[in-house]
Amino acid sequence: MKLTWARTACSHPALSGVSRAHFGELFAELAGPWEATRQSALRAARGGPRRRAAGAGRKPKLVFFDRLLITLVILRHQLPHQALAELFEVDRSTVSEAVRQVRPLLAARGFAVPDRPGVRLKTLEDVFAYAEAEGIELRL
Repeated sequence: MKLTWARTACSHPALSGVSRAHFGELFAELAGPWEATRQSALRAARGGPRRRAAGAGRKPKLVFFDRLLITLVILRHQLPHQALAELFEVDRSTVSEAVRQVRPLLAARGFAVPDRPGVRLKTLEDVFAYAEAEGIELRL
């Protein structure tokens, strides 16, 4: 019950920083890469292929939807991990691990440029090149 409330509250654009429609698109785009990374890490930890049937074993404490949501809220508001851990009824370390897993996926995706569909800035060099091409003066 409490988890549903936390998920609903955190998915509000004022907390997550993205519309619910955009969050759905982001989720659809990143869920596959996250699962592939997760399965690769599990395979490395096992030292080989699965020994149990798919679906057997310990379940993640947070599904990817919640991991992405928590990461967006933390990146937007810098809330303490403990605060979100209380809302989602998990340990602080679970929240920290979720952020460690999702941030690289978001960074690899790049940052959209407003009013420029399809343009994504992934590196600092991309930012400098875009600024130079558009005649924008950067101040650091």
